[in-house]
Amino acid sequence: MIDYHTHLWPHSERQSGKIATIDTIASYCDKALASGVEEIALTEHLFRFSCARPLIAPAIAAEPEAALAVSMQDYFDFHALGELDEYVECVVAAKADGLPVVLGLEVDLYPGEMDKVACLLDGYPFDVLLGSVHWLGTWRFDDLSDRTSMDFWERIPVETAWSRYSEALAEMSGSGVCDVVAHPDLIKVTGRIPPAPEELWDAMAEVMVASGMAAELSSAGCRKPVGEDYPGKGLLGRLVEMGASFTMASDAHGVDLVADRAGELSAILAAAGIEGLRGFRGRQPVDLPL
Repeated sequence: MIDYHTHLWPHSERQSGKIATIDTIASYCDKALASGVEEIALTEHLFRFSCARPLIAPAIAAEPEAALAVSMQDYFDFHALGELDEYVECVVAAKADGLPVVLGLEVDLYPGEMDKVACLLDGYPFDVLLGSVHWLGTWRFDDLSDRTSMDFWERIPVETAWSRYSEALAEMSGSGVCDVVAHPDLIKVTGRIPPAPEELWDAMAEVMVASGMAAELSSAGCRKPVGEDYPGKGLLGRLVEMGASFTMASDAHGVDLVADRAGELSAILAAAGIEGLRGFRGRQPVDLPL
């Protein structure tokens, strides 16, 4: 088994000192191995590094909702303080020490800016890049702790939110920048789901499979108001039918949740007829056992 989505830095904490240490990474590996997970991907958010600040500036400038723009600026002022080079150097050192990790990054969609993202990341020795959609414009629809973001849910029809998310997912998947679609139906995080989501599931699955990206099955949704894995059964079934490849993920932001429900995720994939997992080495896919 694998856990291909882990973070070394809790969302609630501002950076103080180095973002990663060998000791922290070793503790993640110990927790994973004790849970039967043989390899983990360290995939810190790109937005936690200062180099991401210019990428969000166009979205903030174009946002018609002043409160959302201010909230996003505050978010980056709080989070985007780390140095990407330090993070990469630490994970590379952990690999050299023989720890069962691969070097990754979770990359959000920056609309119209993904070519700049590709240039920014070019030359780094990443093994895997996760592609995510956490915001629409500057609306951080899954930031449960941000009142401005949560209040906006009351002003937008759920069908519109899902449609915008599906379009954003298509842009991210079609950009060719990333290797894995993280938490593919994240838009359901608060439990708001359209009465008839089938067409949206179809559209989301089609763009993901057409891109050649793997899809992650993540236990994180079970820890959110929606109370189910990402993706849920409807989207998961479509991805399986269309021949998608899969990774497994905890989306842990601390050692306690590393490999969360890994055995259950493995059983879900096996029951769906999936016989192996997709791993990565130097951005190239490799087959791994389920």
